Amino acid sequence: MSDTQTAAPESATEASGGAPQADPAARPKNTRTLIGKVVSDQRSKTITVQVERRSMHDLYGKIVAHSSKYHAHDENDEYHVGDVVEIAESRPISKTKSWVVTRLVQKAQVV
Repeated sequence: MSDTQTAAPESATEASGGAPQADPAARPKNTRTLIGKVVSDQRSKTITVQVERRSMHDLYGKIVAHSSKYHAHDENDEYHVGDVVEIAESRPISKTKSWVVTRLVQKAQVV
């Protein structure tokens, strides 16, 4: 090769003329995350998380609390009743469990 010739472009961005390539591994996944309180930890590797959301009543305008319970995977059984945790949606792990605990938000207070 002489000095005037250039080597092939090293990245996919340079090869396409500057347009970014859609690499599925490079894109961040948009997974749903929820924050809730652990209400049960009796099962092995599974916790039940209660997520409460507040919305305004359509007719009366009062703030109403709605709650949902989710079963989440806890691999090391490290979360207990009263802990506030963040859960993220994942592939189905069992019939009712398709959420995974991602982090501890607040440890339960001992009374």
